[in-house]
Amino acid sequence: FSKGITSSRGTGGRILLSTGEMLAQKRPEKVEKKIPEAFFYKYEDIYSRPFVTDDSGIPINLLTLKHSFGYDCTRNVNLLMMDSQTLLYIAGNQVVLQDLKTKSQSYLRSSSGGGIGFITAHPTKQYFAVGEKGKKPNLIIYEYPSLRPYRILRGGTEEAYVFGDFNHAGTLLASVGSSPDYTLTIWDWKQEKIVSRSKAFSQDVYKVTFSAGNEEQLTTSGAGHIRFWKMALTFTGLKLQGALGRFGKTAVTDIIGYVALPDGKVISGTEWGNLLLWEGGLIKVELCRAGHKPCHSGPVSQLVLDEGELVTVGKDGFIRVWNFEIIDAADSVDDTGLLEVEPMNELHVGRNVSLSFMSKVHDCGQPVWYAQLQNAAEFQFFCFALQTRDPECLYTFHSGRIEAMSVSPVTHLMATTALDRKHTIPFPSCLIAVGFEDGVVRIIEVYDPKGLPVLAGQTNTENAEISLKQAFKPHAAAVTALAYERNGDVLATGSKDKTVFFFAVGDKYEPIGFICVPGPVQALQWSPPSHVKRTLLILCENGFVLQVPAPSPEEQDTASTYQIKNLPTQYFHFCSVKSRIKIALREKKKQEKEKAKLEWIKQQQEMGKEVKEEEPEEEPEEEPLPPLYIPEEPSPILCGFYSAPGKFLLSLGGYDSGFLYHCEFSHDLQEDPENRKDEPFEVIPIEDTDDNPIHQISFCRLLMFCGMQNGALRVYPLQDKDLSVNTLKEYWCLNVHDNVYGQIRGICSSHDDRFLITCGGDGNIFAFNILSPEDVHKELKAKIPSPRVSHYSLSLNLAYLLIEEVKQKKDYERIMKEAEEKKHKKREELIALRHEFLFLLQKNQELPKHMQLHREQFEMDPRFSEELNRQTAQRIQLVQKELAWEHEKHLIGLQKLRNQFRDSLAFDTVVHAIQSNHQISTYRLPAMSEECYQDKERPSWKRTVLEQAWKQAENREIVTPETRHMHRLTSQAFLSKSEGMKLPCLFICMFSVLKVQLCFVPTRYKSKPSGDYENPKDVEDVKEAQENMGCYMLKTATNYRVPEHRLMNAEKKVMQLKSLEVLIHKRKVNMNKEILSLRDLKVSIIDEIKCLVQELKSIQAALDSSECLPLPLIPQLHPDEVPEKKLEYDSDILLKFKEEQEAKAKLQEELERSPSAHAFRHECLRAPSIKKIDPMALAAAAQLMKTVSSVVTELQNVFEIEKAEPTEMELEILKREKIKNLYLQETLIKKINALVINFDAELCFLRHKKLKLDVQMKSADLRYMTWYEELLILKNLEKQENLLQGRVSALISEQEAMQSKLNSYLAQMEDRKDEIVKLQECEKALYANFQASLGENNEFSHFLTKVLKKKINWVEKKEVEREADEEDEDEEENAEESSLRTDEENSGSEDEVFDDSVCPKNCNEALFRHTIQLRQKRLDIEKALREKKKVAANLRKKYNALAKKAKVVETSLDTADRELETFQWEKQQRLNELYVVVPLKLHQVEYLVNGEMPGDFSQALVFTRQSLQYLQKRIVDLRNEKIMQREIYKKAQEQHKQLVWEKKEMEIEIRRLEEKCSHLMMKKFGRLVDFEAVQAHSVNIRMEELKVQIMEKEYVHSQELKEWEERILDLQQQLMKLTKENTSKLQQLNQFCLEKQQLETKLDSLKNDLGAEFRGTRTTDIKEKVRLESRLKHMVRDTALLKEEINLLSRKDGCLRDLALLSRKDGCRLLQPSSLQGSQTPTESFPLLTPEMVTNSTSLP
Repeated sequence: FSKGITSSRGTGGRILLSTGEMLAQKRPEKVEKKIPEAFFYKYEDIYSRPFVTDDSGIPINLLTLKHSFGYDCTRNVNLLMMDSQTLLYIAGNQVVLQDLKTKSQSYLRSSSGGGIGFITAHPTKQYFAVGEKGKKPNLIIYEYPSLRPYRILRGGTEEAYVFGDFNHAGTLLASVGSSPDYTLTIWDWKQEKIVSRSKAFSQDVYKVTFSAGNEEQLTTSGAGHIRFWKMALTFTGLKLQGALGRFGKTAVTDIIGYVALPDGKVISGTEWGNLLLWEGGLIKVELCRAGHKPCHSGPVSQLVLDEGELVTVGKDGFIRVWNFEIIDAADSVDDTGLLEVEPMNELHVGRNVSLSFMSKVHDCGQPVWYAQLQNAAEFQFFCFALQTRDPECLYTFHSGRIEAMSVSPVTHLMATTALDRKHTIPFPSCLIAVGFEDGVVRIIEVYDPKGLPVLAGQTNTENAEISLKQAFKPHAAAVTALAYERNGDVLATGSKDKTVFFFAVGDKYEPIGFICVPGPVQALQWSPPSHVKRTLLILCENGFVLQVPAPSPEEQDTASTYQIKNLPTQYFHFCSVKSRIKIALREKKKQEKEKAKLEWIKQQQEMGKEVKEEEPEEEPEEEPLPPLYIPEEPSPILCGFYSAPGKFLLSLGGYDSGFLYHCEFSHDLQEDPENRKDEPFEVIPIEDTDDNPIHQISFCRLLMFCGMQNGALRVYPLQDKDLSVNTLKEYWCLNVHDNVYGQIRGICSSHDDRFLITCGGDGNIFAFNILSPEDVHKELKAKIPSPRVSHYSLSLNLAYLLIEEVKQKKDYERIMKEAEEKKHKKREELIALRHEFLFLLQKNQELPKHMQLHREQFEMDPRFSEELNRQTAQRIQLVQKELAWEHEKHLIGLQKLRNQFRDSLAFDTVVHAIQSNHQISTYRLPAMSEECYQDKERPSWKRTVLEQAWKQAENREIVTPETRHMHRLTSQAFLSKSEGMKLPCLFICMFSVLKVQLCFVPTRYKSKPSGDYENPKDVEDVKEAQENMGCYMLKTATNYRVPEHRLMNAEKKVMQLKSLEVLIHKRKVNMNKEILSLRDLKVSIIDEIKCLVQELKSIQAALDSSECLPLPLIPQLHPDEVPEKKLEYDSDILLKFKEEQEAKAKLQEELERSPSAHAFRHECLRAPSIKKIDPMALAAAAQLMKTVSSVVTELQNVFEIEKAEPTEMELEILKREKIKNLYLQETLIKKINALVINFDAELCFLRHKKLKLDVQMKSADLRYMTWYEELLILKNLEKQENLLQGRVSALISEQEAMQSKLNSYLAQMEDRKDEIVKLQECEKALYANFQASLGENNEFSHFLTKVLKKKINWVEKKEVEREADEEDEDEEENAEESSLRTDEENSGSEDEVFDDSVCPKNCNEALFRHTIQLRQKRLDIEKALREKKKVAANLRKKYNALAKKAKVVETSLDTADRELETFQWEKQQRLNELYVVVPLKLHQVEYLVNGEMPGDFSQALVFTRQSLQYLQKRIVDLRNEKIMQREIYKKAQEQHKQLVWEKKEMEIEIRRLEEKCSHLMMKKFGRLVDFEAVQAHSVNIRMEELKVQIMEKEYVHSQELKEWEERILDLQQQLMKLTKENTSKLQQLNQFCLEKQQLETKLDSLKNDLGAEFRGTRTTDIKEKVRLESRLKHMVRDTALLKEEINLLSRKDGCLRDLALLSRKDGCRLLQPSSLQGSQTPTESFPLLTPEMVTNSTSLP
């Protein structure tokens, strides 16, 4: 009961006592102990230590964790930031605290040694929780940064914790467990109590969180589910109530990330990348990007609500920021349930990157995010800011489990691989051999880029780099093992392809060869240096072990293959002996038990005691194992090593785990390895390894290190390396890696045996310090640690928190005091200035007046005030800009609140009549959904059905007119085309006539209607009559069939309901608008009446009181006529409301203080609040009163002034004014009454109209209810109807596909028939040709006919390849020839034999050859005929088979149609069972029995009056139509008789004309001639048509060729002209250049020899004379040469063959003949004059 009281105290400070609690109060209560706030556990007492067997002497600190290198990336959440410098993550059985600045690490081990499930931080970051794994795991709360254990929570789950989360206040902690219980637990963690617990789900749960807005709500998610929880206070305490999220139409998905919104909604991710918005356990909307693109291209791993924005983290490497307000208000807009939203910002971390989790901290006031991500090659920690900082990589790890590891034999270097295999060579060359999944082995070199070739010792390796030295591919599958021989001369590689390859190691790796092994290679082990022989131990996965010697490279022959065939190999095929060992152990145990019993009896007898023989107790019999149980699949070999030459130890998995098997190779090499069954000669049992086998074994310092499957590390101390049963009993064990998936994949010791490194499947790498032998000796003398302490320690200073508060208060008071002092100083300065100013004013007053300053002169310059005002305005504007976002945010929030709470309200407006009690109210309408308006825009289902019917009718249009039109166009085109051709007129006319005849004859026959032809219009009319006329079958009839256009399903019914709902809403809205307009009319009338009353008062003021009529009352608006004013407010109303609330709160406090004032409080609460007066009405009334008072005042003033007696004229004027005022008074009152009466009449009319609409709405509501009931029935039957409809649709589509295939087969068959007919016609033509070639009375006609008709079978020989010389072409042709085998045809007697290869004597040789050619053609035609007939037969078979299938499908379709019709009838009967309300008036009931209205209307029918009138009218129409049809029938009979008589007359005429035609043919030709056949054989229309086309094309092409030739000639002439012009231009240019050169030379000579010609003799004249003489000689010689050339060219016997132009220095060209025809003269040179010379020669005198 104490728990019930404790839990009930959480409800507002009140205690609710149940009956049990009241009974408990009578008993003495147990005081429940509470854990003090200052209590801490000791870390040394709770962390898990290594297990050491008793009395073994092994030191507890044999291994000490030095450093953690890896990272467990298999966890979605493995990142926790406590501050900007400290990072927490889980590594196996440790929590690692990484200092980002110093790179140092701290470790917290698990308390159970079973692993760690999760870590999470307290909201204040003062604590963090660690959920562990194992049997009954603990949940430990640590304080940060002291790392002291603060609380230990026990009993929360069975196996492991998966996730945990603190609430926002930090008082509660929620945790969820893994399989098998999946328990959700709520903890009061400071008191280590369970508040509530429940099973979260039946599948994996990934996450649990508290809601930020409501801490009583939680959310869990996991595999295929999300669940929403509430903590409810019940009679028995606090309980968890969970509601499972329903996905509905959305596909079920695993939910990894989600976030709870403040208003209770939840946003979750999906596997396909979209976001789901949950509300009330249902999906409200699914969010995607524009174009229905997913929000992320993959699963959404995390969602964070940060500073009013939604941040999503995806596996696609994107971080996107979304507008939270848009998403929070999101709603679906269509049936898809999708809403398109675009992100405000996004960050792409990298390509092929998968983001798992992010954590946010503040560094120097700036938010910084830390993320864990992975790609295909590595796992990384990134640091970035979403807005201002690019991602920065902090750490890099492997992205999966580590497959292999190796250490350097010379330095502290380590190599690991994750997705491949790797091994390090054992000699100092800094090379790494790596094996890959594709079978490639790469040799990688590690080097120092500064120039150091080898990294020796513990040098700095941060600057080390790697380079590829060599690569080769020895295997076709993944490389699984590599091993170097002990001297480093040979490298062996093993693979899954069952081969082992050997390489000779040198500067370059050279292949030696490979051997095949019986199974995939698991490991390779070379013999140690202690063995004499160098052998390789090969371990295969399927139980085979081989031993081969190291191959020598010189002895191997690799000319044809690398396979080593003669390598001596020893085999060992492991055979399971575990079942035999178990049986032997059981028997041994039984014998020991019996032996102990006999010894006890013997001891009792020796002591003189009698031992009574008791009946043996019945012990439960153990199930006997099979005598020799061997598993079907051999147990896999995990690891092994040499123990002696020829001997080895094995560790196996599966059934045979739990032992180390000592084996030896047999010397029998003749037996087949597959048939061998070898057994170990010794078995060493290993403790607790039946389900936890050894995966890795390594040796160091007489220690054997074993890596277990559960991630534990075992150490066995050895004595002189002797492995025996006694040696392996004592061991040291520590759980290092994850216990579920962290099996140890590699164990290596450093080159100096100081460190041990392990790597596991969880991606972690740990380095341990190995205790030295001297330290081991010292540790043996150490004491065992004391046991755990269980009492509480109360050493915490309880006043710490109070001191901190006092300190903060003092600081605050100091700051406030300084501020007050500053304000006081400013005030004093202002007071002093004010006194000084007053003193100056006083002194100014004491001065004489002419010396006093004016008051304005004491005022400050207005520019200063203007500047101050400007600065103030700028500051105000700046503040407005700074607060603009907040202002807009609050405005939007206010608008949202209005839209949510006020705009959605539909006010009920009631309009009252003014003089009567009549009133009219608006309809209360709910807001219509957007879907209804969208559906309203869509076409109705009836219209859709009609449109489909119209389309089908259009598609069924008759195609005959189109075909006729096409034929007509074709013939016209041909005629027009043929008329335009320039061909012989006779041929054109003949061809056109023939073609026109052949075109129109088949068209006429095709256009002839068949015997059963019916007019399509008549068919349509009959069909319409059958469907719509005269068929009023009741829906309850058994033979009623629902027409296709009246079929109804759920979708159509929903559309009907929505359309009806929209129509009802529309009618009501229109009525509401009319009522509101009437209300507005009343408001305007009241305003008008007010004006009229005011005017009336002004008039009555001028009349005597006895003449004044009573003023009509001004109508007032009722409160329910303007309900919207209830929500109108201003600042005064808000302030008044605030004062009222404060007054109520003060009154409530006073009442609570005085308990005797409950009655008074009750009365005060019942008292009404102050009435609210409309401020607009107050303003109007005040204005009205002012106007009235002013008018009255004016009148009084007038009367006071005019106190004198009026004159007669004035009296007359006053009389007229009085009459006028009386008339105006009466008129205004009548007008007011008319306004009131008209308004009441309008209201009564609208009220009557609304009553009619109410009747219609009730009918609509009844119809809506009926349709809704029909919808429920249709939804229940929808599934079955869809199945039947789907089946019918599938059969129809199948039938259409088959029909199309049948049509294609028919078309192909028709084509084959036409081809066969053509071939037969060709054969007939061939025989006709043969008969024509024979002529008449040919004596060899019989022989040639036999030659023509002789049958010859062609048998083609197969091509035979011959290896003869390629030069002999005749042999190659003979190899491909075909031989003929002839069969003689028995045309005459069987003994008659003739030779058809030789032409008989006197027979025409040409006729014989022609007959042979015709026979060859006949054989070709017959062969083609056989092929075509065969193809036609195959098509016929396919057609028949498909036709049978089509009949089966048609039968199935008929059956399905009948089933669907039956279902439609049953559905109609179900719908008929519904009651339909039809309101009728008495005059509408015409169903009377004996003139009275019956009491039972079950046999009555409801018809509309129009339908009934139409039926009555139709009876009369049918009678008249029947009479008319009889008359038409009589006329048709008479016409039929006339047509029959005319047909007989035409047949007689046709026979007469046929006889006449036959007589004329016999008279003219002597026989009957088939003109159609003659016409067909005489002209091949297609050939002639093609010839015409060819001629047309040739003519066109010839014209085009002529045009092109003319164009070519023109262009050639233009080219020649341009060439000539260009040549002349070049010649001129050459001449000008020569002249320029000569002039320059002459000018130079003149410059040098100025005046030389005047000295001595006339040298210039002499030179010119010499030049002219030499030139004359050249001219003479050229003339002689030209004459000789003329003589040669003018000879008749020949001319020069080849002429070569040779150039000379003086510009002359020589013509050199290479050879002369008919001349024996030697070759000479003939100079030719150039144009330059000709020009020069003509210019000479």
